[in-house]
Amino acid sequence: MRLAINYNRALQLFTVIGLLIISSCSSNEKKDTQTGADTALLVTVSQPSADTKQGLTVSGQVEAAQSANISTRVMGYITRINVKVGDRVSKGQLLATISNDDILAKRAQADAMIAEANAGFKNAQKDYDRFTALYQQQSASAKELDNITLQYSSAKARLEAAKQQRNEVNAMLSYTNLTAPFAGTVTQKMMDAGSMANPGMPLLTIEQSGSYQVSASVPESEISLIHEGASAIITIDAIHKVINGKVAQIGQSSQNTGGQYMIKIHIPDTEKKGLFAGMYANVNIPLAQTIKTNISDQVMVPVSAIEYKDQLTGLYTIGSNQTALLRWVRLGRTQGNQVEVLSGLAANEQFIVSAEGRLYNGVAVKIK
Repeated sequence: MRLAINYNRALQLFTVIGLLIISSCSSNEKKDTQTGADTALLVTVSQPSADTKQGLTVSGQVEAAQSANISTRVMGYITRINVKVGDRVSKGQLLATISNDDILAKRAQADAMIAEANAGFKNAQKDYDRFTALYQQQSASAKELDNITLQYSSAKARLEAAKQQRNEVNAMLSYTNLTAPFAGTVTQKMMDAGSMANPGMPLLTIEQSGSYQVSASVPESEISLIHEGASAIITIDAIHKVINGKVAQIGQSSQNTGGQYMIKIHIPDTEKKGLFAGMYANVNIPLAQTIKTNISDQVMVPVSAIEYKDQLTGLYTIGSNQTALLRWVRLGRTQGNQVEVLSGLAANEQFIVSAEGRLYNGVAVKIK
C-alpha cells in the first residue's frame, strides 16, 4: 500500500517538472524570436529594371579633337629630345633630332655627282653649239650633229638625275628633324635620347590644345537611333560637371571595335575649363522614340548595389528565413549608373539596394 502511494507521488512530481521545462523552453523561444526581430537590419529592396527608356546612355572618354603620334621615317639613334610631357609647343617647333651622319655623307656624294654631271653637261653643250654652227655652214654632216645631240641629251639627263638624287637625300635628312605638325601639348614621351628610333615607332604624342570631344561606343541595336547633330548631355563625375554637347561624328563600321560603333560628341570651347584628356564621361542622348528592352533579355541593377570581392562580383538578396544572402553574379555592360546582370539574378527577384548597417551573409534583415 505504502509503495503504491510513493509511486503516485513520484509520478506527480515528474509531471510537474516536465510542465515547468516545457513552459521554460516556450518562453525562451518567444524571447529569441522577439530579440531577432528587434536586431534585424532595415533594408531597402528593389527589382531589376527593364522597362522602356526615353534616352540612350553610353560611357566614353574625353579626348583631344586632334592628336598626332610623332615618329620618324629613318632608323637611327635619338641625339636630342627638346620637350617633356606637359610642354606646350607651337607649329613647326623642333621636337627631337635623329643621328644623320650617314645621310650627310650621302648628300656630299650627291653634291659631288652633281658637280661631275654639271661639268660633263657644260662640255656637251659647247660641243652641241659648235657642231650646230658647223652644220649650218655645211661643214659638218647630219650624222655628226646627231651624235653630238645624243651626247648633249645624255649629259643633261645625268645632271638632272644627280639633282633629284640630292633632293631625295635632303628629304631623308628632313626626317631626322622632328617638328610639331600643329600647336598643342606633349602628352606622352615614349623614348629618351640615346634610344634607337625605328620607322613608324612613335617617340612623342601631341594633342591639340583647347578643343575636346568625347569618344563613346554604341551597340549595333541602337546606332540607327542616333544622327549627327543630335543633342547630348555629358556628365563628368571626376569634376562634377554637366555639359551640353552635340554628336559630331558617327562611325560607319564596327569591324575593328567588337560590334560597337564609335561616335564623337563635340564639347564647346566655353566648357573646356577643368577638362583633361582621358577623363571618363557618361553621355545621355535624348531620343524621339523609346528604347524597348525585354525583361527576359536584360536585367539592370544599380552599380551601387554590387559587392566586389577579389575577382568576384555579387549582390545581396533575401533568403526564405529573412536573412541576407550574398549571390554571385556575372556582369555585362554599364549604362550610366546601371549595370547589366548576365547571370545569377532572375528578372523578378528582389535584391537589397541599401541597408542601415553592415550587411553580411546570414544577418537578419527586415524590409522597410
